[in-house]
Amino acid sequence: RVLSLREAMAAMDAGSLPRRALVITFDDGYADNATVALPILQRHRLKATFFVATGFLDGGRMWNDTVIEALRSTRHEVVDVPELGLAAHPLLSVAERRAAIDRALPAVKYLSLDQREQALRSLLSALGEPTLPDDLMMSSDQVCRLHGAGMEIGGHTERHPILRAIGDAEAMAEIRQGRERLQALTNAPVDSFAYPNGGPDRDYDLRHVAMVRRAGFRVAVSTAHGVVTADSDRLQLPRFSPWDRSAERWVTRLALKRLIGARGRLATQG
Repeated sequence: RVLSLREAMAAMDAGSLPRRALVITFDDGYADNATVALPILQRHRLKATFFVATGFLDGGRMWNDTVIEALRSTRHEVVDVPELGLAAHPLLSVAERRAAIDRALPAVKYLSLDQREQALRSLLSALGEPTLPDDLMMSSDQVCRLHGAGMEIGGHTERHPILRAIGDAEAMAEIRQGRERLQALTNAPVDSFAYPNGGPDRDYDLRHVAMVRRAGFRVAVSTAHGVVTADSDRLQLPRFSPWDRSAERWVTRLALKRLIGARGRLATQG
């Protein structure tokens, strides 16, 4: 029984959550949410909740995609950015480029927003300013199309920072401004939030839970593994991700999660 997160939590609070309840969620705001996922959801008459980082709409790009696309597309045969773990790193093969990406991503992820931008500028300069795609993320119109199709739109900050890596005032602004922009776009309340990266006590902590509450969100999801129960903290709901290589493995894992969550519990699928 697939529901939006808003519907599922309202039913749980009312004691009317159906058995085998599931929520499908998408994070970040990639364009394929609208071009690929939406038609599939509509074909199967399903709802989902889409958490959108508003700062990348309309031609923006997530920091990780800047790293990936720059190292993938550059014509340089060597990259030398020691602060990102790339000291005279060769780029002659696909394997070498993949290894460079695997080194750079964790080096950039936990930087502050200003430090992240500086690191990306250094990388792009070292790679000869390669041409990067500007169509990876949704447009504002596509967000509105999702909303108009009955999908739930949720907040995900503006620029997807690791909240613990930035100051409290900046974190509050990221949380609040992302919600305000989405509400202006959809002309509807935005009640749900997803913590960027989402690891409790690693990527966010109780300070940020309080900020999410103050910003007006009623429900928030993390990336802590598990199923939602009636006792779950409404602002720190667990999820699990469908990264299995086969349908059989995913179904088996889903069944195990269902065994863990008894009747009246909700599985959230990120």
